[in-house]
Amino acid sequence: MTNFNTGRIDSASRIISAPPPAVYQAFLNPEALVSWLPPKGMKGRIETFDAREGGTYRMSLTYVEANRSTPGKTTEDTDTVQGTFLKLVENKQIVQRIEFESEDPAFAGAMIMTWTLRAVSKGTEVTIVCENVPEGIRQDDHEEGMRSTLANLATFLE
Repeated sequence: MTNFNTGRIDSASRIISAPPPAVYQAFLNPEALVSWLPPKGMKGRIETFDAREGGTYRMSLTYVEANRSTPGKTTEDTDTVQGTFLKLVENKQIVQRIEFESEDPAFAGAMIMTWTLRAVSKGTEVTIVCENVPEGIRQDDHEEGMRSTLANLATFLE
């Protein structure tokens, strides 16, 4: 897959009423991850999962809403990604390289997704920063999806 560097950065943040260790563990358990990661209107399936630095995973997110404006990136109703854990800092940070399985060059390249966990008085501030976002992903849709994922994480842990 060609690696186009778009230079675009999308981000979202939310305070989760849970301590950093609980948030961190929600990333490392595939059953937990697939229950909260899919944004509103999608459901997830994890096909492979190896949560260690250098480990990989493959996940498919399927749209469950019939009336939506954007098609899937891999098939009409599915986004499949291959992820690699680049860095795991216990209770503080998860850095992943994400590549979409797509024939469309607008989704080509590797996106770097950094999840930062910072202890705050009310729990954990979770910040997602996505670098080199493929041009085929609309920024408004992407940031809305990240906010939805953070809301799901809050529901899962609180």
